[in-house]
Amino acid sequence: MRSLKRWLAIAALGLGLTSLAQGSGKLEIFSWWAGDEGPALQALIDLYKKRYPGVEVINATVTGGSGVNARAVLKTRMLGGDPPDSFQVHAGQELIGTWVVADRMEDLSSLFRQEGWTTKFPKGLLDLLSYKGGIWSVPVNIHRSNVMWYNPAKLKEWGVTPPKTWAEFLATCQTLKGKGLEAPLALGENWTQQHLWESVALGILGADDWARLWRGQLKFNDPKMLNVWNTFGKVLDCANKDAAGLSWQQAIDRVIEGTSAFNIMGDWAAGYMTTTKKLEPGTGFGWAPSPGTSGVFMMLSDSFGLPKGVKNRTNVINWLKLLGSKEGQDTFNPLKGSIAARTDSDPSKYSIYSQAAMKDWKSNKIVGSLVHGAVAPESFMSQFGTVMEIYLNGKNAQAAANAAQAIATQVGIGR
Repeated sequence: MRSLKRWLAIAALGLGLTSLAQGSGKLEIFSWWAGDEGPALQALIDLYKKRYPGVEVINATVTGGSGVNARAVLKTRMLGGDPPDSFQVHAGQELIGTWVVADRMEDLSSLFRQEGWTTKFPKGLLDLLSYKGGIWSVPVNIHRSNVMWYNPAKLKEWGVTPPKTWAEFLATCQTLKGKGLEAPLALGENWTQQHLWESVALGILGADDWARLWRGQLKFNDPKMLNVWNTFGKVLDCANKDAAGLSWQQAIDRVIEGTSAFNIMGDWAAGYMTTTKKLEPGTGFGWAPSPGTSGVFMMLSDSFGLPKGVKNRTNVINWLKLLGSKEGQDTFNPLKGSIAARTDSDPSKYSIYSQAAMKDWKSNKIVGSLVHGAVAPESFMSQFGTVMEIYLNGKNAQAAANAAQAIATQVGIGR
């Protein structure tokens, strides 16, 4: 009888372990990855389901480029006491300056140590994820913001080469207009215009002054910043007038089709052109650092954290473990068009473009993106659209610069 009871106890323990391994309950994943970016997320979800078949995964996607709409929905849920189990957020100040300082997130330092991630992610990235001794999100990728895309065959046909400075870009623009190309630069909706601005700013200021700007050591109304705005205005004169009505994909399509020559966009565009448009990197599309930024890698990183008080905490921890794993990153990033945040990724799984980005990630000077949450708190970024409107309405560089400085002072940049 005792042996039977012992066997039943062992069997029950075994069933319990099996149940634990398979997981149970639900996992809500909140992101803005839809459409052309959806397959990369689905590949991660499929991998998670394979590991934890007992968990019901809820893909709570809110569409909208760069997460503009998703962040609005997230704010409502977080403030309403209904946080998603785990949500996509740009690593850096977008998370820290909003939800970490508000004490809404769990510190993931112990998870990083347990998984050995402190030696697998670069120190610069770990610094970006850290605040007051804690590490607050798990980076699933690295994207590059400052990339200029073009169609190699069309540039050859027009007899031009990718410009290396903004002065060269403006000269090339006039050459192309002389050949009948009405809008040499393809541009999309509002956030893509801000994305263009940060590449212009980086190209004019250089990496050191760009960093000084976000430390409060270079004022937003400094004469150098007036040069940024004036150059930006000249660059806009090269762009299509219907930009506000186009998505970033539609702007890229104009480059592919040859109705525009260039587009400045992050390297999720590589994922779109490779996965959706079935183009071959290097022949179907080409790339170069945005003018003036050679040797500088303006980075952003998509990451996920653990909100306090979620119902399915164990499932979230398992999700985060997957995101930070080599298998998870090498499953997701080749489809997304990004590179792994880990330094031990397998380059053979990636496209020619991504392999080139991996080399630059290891050798270039690294700076953070404004538009994609790395260098400034959301309290600044949410008001930067107003600064852009001030400039677009009057093309007054001084007015835009003064407005930006007023916001920087208000939110405490450099304090």
